[in-house]
Amino acid sequence: MAETIAFGLAHKIIEKLGSTTFEEIGSISGVKDELMKLKNTVSTIQAVLQDAEEKQDKNHQIRDWLMKLRDAVYDADDLLSDFSTEDLRRRVMGGGKMAKKVRTFFSISNQLVFRLKMAPKIKAMRERLDAIANDRNNFQLVEHPLQIRVMMRERDQTHSFIREEEVIGREEDKKTIIDLLLNFDLEENVSFISIVGIGGLGKTTLAQYVYNDEKVKTYFELKMWVCVSNVFDVKTIVEKIIGSATGTKPENLDMDQLQTKLREKLNQKKYLLMLDDVWNEDNESWCDLKRLLMDGSNGSKVVITTRTRLVAEITSTVSPYFLQGLSKTQSWYLFKQMAFKKGQETIDPNLEAIGMDIVEKCHGVPLLIKMIGRILYFKETENEWSYIKDKELTNVTQGENDNVILSILKLSYDHLPSHLKCCFAYCSLFPKDYEIPKLTLIQLWIAQGFIRSSNEKIHLEDVANEYCMDLLWRSFFQEAEEDHLGNIISFKMHDLIHDLAQLVSRIECTFVDSNANDVNEKTRHLSFPSFNVFEKNLSSLVKAKKIRTLSFTSESRLYRKNVEEESTLKTLISSFRCLRALDLYGLNIVTVPNSIDKLTYLKYLDFSWSDIEILPNSIIRLVNLQTLKLSRCTNLKELPRDIQKLVSLKHLVIDNCHGLNHMPCGLGQMTYLQTLPLFVISKDRGTSSSKHCGGLAVLNKLNNLRGELRIENLSWVKDATSESKAANLKEKRHLRVLELIWNCEDNNGSDVHDAENLLEGLHPHHTLKMLYVRGYQDQEITDEVSASLASSSASFFSSLESLILENCPNLKGWWRRDIVDVATTTSTSSDQHISLPSFPRLSYLEIQNCSNLTCMPLFPCLKEKLILFNVSSKPLQQTMAMTMNMSATSSLPSSSSSSPPFSKLKCLSLDSIQDIESLPEELLQNLTSLEYLQICLCPRLKSLPQFMQHLTSLKTLIIDRCKEVDLFSGDIDDSTQCVRVSTLQELYISNAPYLITLPEWIGNLTSLQSLEIKECPNLTVTQISNLNKLYKT
Repeated sequence: MAETIAFGLAHKIIEKLGSTTFEEIGSISGVKDELMKLKNTVSTIQAVLQDAEEKQDKNHQIRDWLMKLRDAVYDADDLLSDFSTEDLRRRVMGGGKMAKKVRTFFSISNQLVFRLKMAPKIKAMRERLDAIANDRNNFQLVEHPLQIRVMMRERDQTHSFIREEEVIGREEDKKTIIDLLLNFDLEENVSFISIVGIGGLGKTTLAQYVYNDEKVKTYFELKMWVCVSNVFDVKTIVEKIIGSATGTKPENLDMDQLQTKLREKLNQKKYLLMLDDVWNEDNESWCDLKRLLMDGSNGSKVVITTRTRLVAEITSTVSPYFLQGLSKTQSWYLFKQMAFKKGQETIDPNLEAIGMDIVEKCHGVPLLIKMIGRILYFKETENEWSYIKDKELTNVTQGENDNVILSILKLSYDHLPSHLKCCFAYCSLFPKDYEIPKLTLIQLWIAQGFIRSSNEKIHLEDVANEYCMDLLWRSFFQEAEEDHLGNIISFKMHDLIHDLAQLVSRIECTFVDSNANDVNEKTRHLSFPSFNVFEKNLSSLVKAKKIRTLSFTSESRLYRKNVEEESTLKTLISSFRCLRALDLYGLNIVTVPNSIDKLTYLKYLDFSWSDIEILPNSIIRLVNLQTLKLSRCTNLKELPRDIQKLVSLKHLVIDNCHGLNHMPCGLGQMTYLQTLPLFVISKDRGTSSSKHCGGLAVLNKLNNLRGELRIENLSWVKDATSESKAANLKEKRHLRVLELIWNCEDNNGSDVHDAENLLEGLHPHHTLKMLYVRGYQDQEITDEVSASLASSSASFFSSLESLILENCPNLKGWWRRDIVDVATTTSTSSDQHISLPSFPRLSYLEIQNCSNLTCMPLFPCLKEKLILFNVSSKPLQQTMAMTMNMSATSSLPSSSSSSPPFSKLKCLSLDSIQDIESLPEELLQNLTSLEYLQICLCPRLKSLPQFMQHLTSLKTLIIDRCKEVDLFSGDIDDSTQCVRVSTLQELYISNAPYLITLPEWIGNLTSLQSLEIKECPNLTVTQISNLNKLYKT
């Protein structure tokens, strides 16, 4: 890692020396010659770093030279940062003693003092680097031209790496494990099954594959997943089990309390517990845990994945399942996916022969096949492939399995481009099985200077995102999670990949899980699982004064009662002045010390989940700060008044800061701001006490905003027309999610028609993907708003994928007034001549408590969910009434014209719909993709006529409190038609007084696993046959 750090810092130093700041310093201080010499020296060193990187493994002297260089460029970076920071402070300070002091520091009268103090430091640094540069001649290092990014071959833009290839060749293994899980013949209430195999073989992937299987989901009442890893601590494992079962990790409970809570959760439930990556070989510790898991009902299972046979013998009550490598055919299939472009029809026969030999050396281990395949993706010649096979792989395929695997993984690391090596190695700061948030990682990389771009117009965040995707594509990251819009938001590292990260970063980065024995003066990045571990080791950390990262990686909030952290924070600040990133997420911090401004290099600061009420004014002197995270600081009352002096700030993360009651006016000057998830309108604006409270106009120039923006308290806007237009949302083309919240409980006496004017001015850019509107008080969304969002008369809001309308009781229509008026006075049958536009990409629609909404753009292309609660059924019926002829001619975009409305919808929930009497045939016959249907509290619904045969993908059906419905009055004459819904797995019926008997064709629902019927007083007992998979009635 030393060479990549040196390379990156050298580039950074050259950039700094070429900036206007150092040109000015050189001209006024007499150190211009020294600065120029320093720049030339660093350039000379940088030119040979690539060759040094390639030779260091075979020459320890080169490796030592790189370590010496690394330390020197770190110090050089700190020295130059001192200059640039003071210059930046001078430029932003607006008055007062401090501003005068900084101006004096750079004034002509102080040049002599400046030369005396700074010139020798620059000279000494230059001489130190000169000596290192001269040493390069001892190693015959060859100069290479500077290339920030080297891509020998363009990679595919598709991301099939996420899931598909991870389960190649495991169908039979999956079937065997599932058969064991569903086996009733095992004697114990709780059975223990082990999956055993070497690292990288796919044990965790197989376990996940099984865990997410539909049959497994329905068979077990409770499913839990826990990664155990190296440290087998029963208390910690029990906490994780409870956290997985409840969604909330228990805090501050002793072992007795935890046992009670666990037994309450498991009591008489058929549960599945996956214990992943178990290493413990101590039988006594295992028995302590096993005793706590015995309260499940008959059929409960615990699955353990492990690398060792001894663990399996200790834990299993049935014969362990020994996972084998992939077959040659399966291995070659996976390798081709990794090494060749997607869709490549012909493969050079010579490359194929070499590839087959390489696959043979991977012994069917999927992780190795993927990693080596990705190396070869960028190698196009036979010579390159042969070199990998005959030289590099031959050198590392001797010895024990785990050593061979790690050696091959190291080979994959060696072939990474330099810009990715330090980014990957930095990830060793996260614990094993940690879900790494992508945006957080990007911000940390940027704070450390790892991200470079040759194009000033491209944001570093975009470059870093590409680095993430590259590492994911190369399988250094895996298990990518997506948000509701399909964006990747997090990922994990395989435990062997984590071992690799620790191997290559062992000097630079240290995760201190218990003691700080490995920490020394060369350590630059530290992380801890908790604040307690940090405090315990604080005295021994003094030798690591130059650390640049300090973070706490606990995934849940740590409540620390009756402990005063301020003194410890003061010690931290005074001890580690070189910090670039300070992550205090999840600590119960109440007070931030005024001395926070002493961390002059700080670029990333996270106080999320703290009890801070106010930030010290000194924080505005952190002029290098790029990211300030205050997420879920619910007690935070205000942001710094002069926040605009944080001139480098790009990410201000203040979501769920419920105590904030206004935004400072200075926020509007921060035009580089990219992240601002929350904007709060002040109730007191316009009063003498609110002169520093900003209105919507603060948003005017913040056109670099990305991601999500939530605007709260819109009812308190004073001048709806002018302020909303001043917000200039239509120019914020990078926003993807917009939430507009009117505070219904207190509209400050404003006219409800102000809401119309306000929304008219707040119309967003047409590239928005999600819109959430709550508490809108007017009756309609007007012509101008509607027209601005329509790309044509037939298409509306062309990029919108998700729409939520909530608590808008007055809203009647969303489109032109003439259409709204007609639609609200005519019947459904006569509505079809109305040319309503449609949402061409809308996948998710939720409308709640908008009981008067009768007309809106149509939504035939829904795929994910349609949730209607306490609304009129008219918009649904208008969309249903679209015939294929209409969709082909006007209403739908051409890409969707061949599909009838709702044909791709997977989930439909109708709740508290007062005006619906039946589900029309035209709706039901289109629902061929529907997997989940819920109908609740529809008091006028009387029948569900012959609907079953159309729902050929249905898995869950819930009918609840529809008291007038005669469920099977339109019973299917031909029971064989029910074979089409043989997919149904769950059927729930409640409060159906007209239900007297179950029809015979229910016996044809051969996949039914759960049948629940409640509060149906007239139902007679019925014998049901053929439901062999039914386990819950």
